[in-house]
Amino acid sequence: MVFLLPGVKFDLDLIKKYDTRAPRYTSYPPATELSETFTTKDFQAAITASNQRQTPLSLYFHIPFCQSACYFCGCNTVISSNKNIAKPYLEHLVQEIQNTTALIDTSRKVLQVHWGGGTPNYLELHQVEFLWNKINHYFNIDSQAEVSIEINPRYVTREYIQFLKDIGFNRISFGIQDFNPEVQVAVNRIQPEAMLFDAMGWIKEAKFDSVNVDLIYGLPYQNLQTFRETIQKTIALDPDRIVVFNFAYVPWMKPVQKRIPQDALPAAQEKLDMLKMTIEELTSNEYLFIGMDHFAKTNDELAIAQRHGTLKRNFQGYTTHAETELFGFGSTSISMLEDAYAQNHKGLKDYYQAVTAGIIPTSKGVKLSQNDIIRRDVIMSIMSHFQLHKSDIETKYHISFDQYFSPELEELKPLEADGLVNLLADEIQITDTGRLLVRNIAVIFDTHTRTRETKFSRAI
Repeated sequence: MVFLLPGVKFDLDLIKKYDTRAPRYTSYPPATELSETFTTKDFQAAITASNQRQTPLSLYFHIPFCQSACYFCGCNTVISSNKNIAKPYLEHLVQEIQNTTALIDTSRKVLQVHWGGGTPNYLELHQVEFLWNKINHYFNIDSQAEVSIEINPRYVTREYIQFLKDIGFNRISFGIQDFNPEVQVAVNRIQPEAMLFDAMGWIKEAKFDSVNVDLIYGLPYQNLQTFRETIQKTIALDPDRIVVFNFAYVPWMKPVQKRIPQDALPAAQEKLDMLKMTIEELTSNEYLFIGMDHFAKTNDELAIAQRHGTLKRNFQGYTTHAETELFGFGSTSISMLEDAYAQNHKGLKDYYQAVTAGIIPTSKGVKLSQNDIIRRDVIMSIMSHFQLHKSDIETKYHISFDQYFSPELEELKPLEADGLVNLLADEIQITDTGRLLVRNIAVIFDTHTRTRETKFSRAI
C-alpha cells in the first residue's frame, strides 16, 4: 500500500521490512564507540590540532538538573527539587571553562552557543546572568551567533523569557511531547494546553528569531486520533521548527522508562499510522520535511542550510554550521572536533573531582582514523542532504569511490531495487521513500556498529 505525500512516498510494507535498529548518526563514529582508553592527554592533543585549523567554534553547556523525572527521557539528568545543588555545579562549570580555554585559541569566532539539559531554566535568573557573563568573558562570541536554550514550560514566566532575550539568547526550544492529558500523566509530564500556549505567546512577544518544539510518537495511550489533535494544536502554536521523535523504549539503558506501562504503548502499525499522518499534516501546512524527524518552515535556517549544502548533524541533531568544531562543557557533555570526540564524566562527583584538580574532565572519547573521517563525510552527506556526489569524496580524499566502497555499493543494490536509493555513475540519491529510512541506508557505510543493532532505537 503506497501513499503519495508532498515529496514523500509512504510504503508501509517497505517501512516494516526495514524497521530495524540503527544509530541516529548525530556523529560518526556514534557515541557508543567512545572508549575509556581515550585520555585527557588525547583530548589536549586534539585541541592543539584544532587550534592549528583555526575553525570557528560551537559551544554546548549542559545543565543536568530537573525538578522531576519525565519517564520517556533519554537524557543524562539529575533529579532534585533542591535548587541549592545548582550553585556548586555552576562554580565547577566555570572552573572547567577556565581550565579548558587555557588550551583553546579563543580568538576563534564562536558561531553557535547552546544550553541544554536537563532543564536550563532550572537556574535562577541571576545564575543565568552569571554563566552568560563568564561565557562572554572567555570566548569571542560573534555578534550574529545563534544562541539557543532549551526550556521546560512548566517552570517559566513571561519575565524569565524576556530576560533570556534581553541577555542575548535568540533561539529557544521546548518539549511538548503530547497535548493529551492521559499521555502526559503516563509519562509524568503534566503541562496543560493553556500553559503551552502561554509560553509560546511570551516567546513570540519577546521576538526570538526561532522557536523549536519537540513531539514524541509511540508514547503510552497515544493513538492516531489523539496524536492528530496534538499535531493540529502544534501547528496552531506556529513554531519555526518541529522535531517529531520516535519514542525509544530502552528500559535496559534508561531504568526510569520501567515506570511506563508497557502494555499501553501503541502497536507498530499504530505508530506507522501516526508517522504517516504527521508527515501529511505538517507538509500540508507549510513545513518542509528536512529529514528523519525534523520539519522546518521554508524560510527557517535549517531549510536554507539544507538548500545551500551547509547542513550537518551533531549531538544536538541537525545544525546549520557545517564548518564549526564543537566544545562541550558540563557533566556528560561531548566535544566534537575534526578528528576526535571527547565526553566529560557523567557523575557529578567524578566531574567535580577532575575540575577541582585542574584536569579536563574527560571520561572517554575516540580518535578518528582517516577511514572514520571518510565514512563520516559519506554518512553525514546521506543524513543531511540525501545525496552524495562520489567525485566530491574522491577529490577530497584522493580515493576511487567505487573501489573504496565496493562492498557497500553491492549492499545498496537491494535497497535500489526497493526504491530507497538511486545508484548513478557519480551520485547516490536518496529517494523520497528512502528519506524515511535514511538510517538504514547510512548504516551500510558504518564499520563500527552495524553488527550490534540491539544497542540502538528502531529506525521508525
